[in-house]
Amino acid sequence: MFPKHFRNLRLYAPDPYDLMLSKLERNSGKDREDAIYLFQELKLDPKTLAKRYQQELRPNLSNPAREDLTLKLWLEMFQAEADQ
Repeated sequence: MFPKHFRNLRLYAPDPYDLMLSKLERNSGKDREDAIYLFQELKLDPKTLAKRYQQELRPNLSNPAREDLTLKLWLEMFQAEADQ
């Protein structure tokens, strides 16, 4: 649109697993809708999400037991969507 005006502009976006993990703690209705959408549209692997959660997010949480439960519920939600 504007050649040479934005040559130093860099756009970054998280990968889908990082995006889902960033929504896990808040766990609002919109976050769950977004997670289901990403899971379905991008054919994400629940095992990869669980592994990334354990390795990357869980060690940094203030209340990991609560987020463990949220992850369990999300994985069940993804399985239910996949079964439909």
